Amino acid sequence: MNASVTSPSSARDRSQHRVSIVGAGKVGSTLAQRVAEKNLADVVLLDVVEGWPQGVALDLMQARGLEGHDRQILGTNDYADTAGSDLVVITAGRPRTPGMDRNDLIKTNAAIVVEAAKRSIEYSPEAIIIVVTNPLDVMAYVAWKGTQLPPHRVIGMAGVLDSARLQTFISLELGVSTQDVQAMVLGNHGQQMISLPRYCTVKGIPLPDWLDAESIDRLVDRTRNGGTEIVELMQRGGAYFAPASSIYTMVESILADRSRVVSAAAYLQGEYALEDLFLGVPCRLGRSGVEQIIELSLTEDECQAVIDAAASVRENIEAAQKILGWS
Repeated sequence: MNASVTSPSSARDRSQHRVSIVGAGKVGSTLAQRVAEKNLADVVLLDVVEGWPQGVALDLMQARGLEGHDRQILGTNDYADTAGSDLVVITAGRPRTPGMDRNDLIKTNAAIVVEAAKRSIEYSPEAIIIVVTNPLDVMAYVAWKGTQLPPHRVIGMAGVLDSARLQTFISLELGVSTQDVQAMVLGNHGQQMISLPRYCTVKGIPLPDWLDAESIDRLVDRTRNGGTEIVELMQRGGAYFAPASSIYTMVESILADRSRVVSAAAYLQGEYALEDLFLGVPCRLGRSGVEQIIELSLTEDECQAVIDAAASVRENIEAAQKILGWS
């Protein structure tokens, strides 16, 4: 019997989703594993280090039979291989080290993120971009401005992770299933993130009905320093399992058009009385990206906290634009 063999690239069903991940470090590699093994999309894993993404992709491909999927996973150093992507996730950039604040990374990471966004859109002009590189809110802004994409097609991953951390800490504190806990975090992905206990619930019951103010403040503070705690414990790296799961939640909501309501860094155009910046707010994510920004009813103190967080982000955006020669 004669049989013809078609190469994986030529055989790819163009109706299937393709996700490109720029940056094949621990976050990017773990995300690639999540996307492929949950059978959501084919994956292109790109990195500047020759051989590294190819090796990671081959390792993941060799697990396909054991994990029960036939997704294509390609490792590359060439942006041309990302062509036709539905969604591009940018994780590339320098990670934090102990004692380093997220904002310390602006000088190093701004140029990396702009280059990654522009090169990706060159080959996938219809793609949606999710930015993960820190400082997240600022990097989302420079990716948007560098590509000139419609703002609903650029999103920063922040609040999903922050909310998941708070959800976990509430669950551990009360000894209840995380499945029964809903958490809400706004603001920037850093020291000025804003946890909203009255919007956090356990099986629909507001958190203040479960815990006193002192206990809630302790959980909120641990959430605010959730990434730093992991960096200090690991010493030679930072979190990647929970960040990868957070990105996957966003990717899946977009590609499957699930309209999940999550907290993410979105471009504000008057919402929360703010304009021309990315900040963590509740969003509905669907096939076109950010399909709705939800404005919560906030107290005077909460409004001021959002204004303060926005001022910090705006200051860092101005610093990034100077570094990039945009102002």
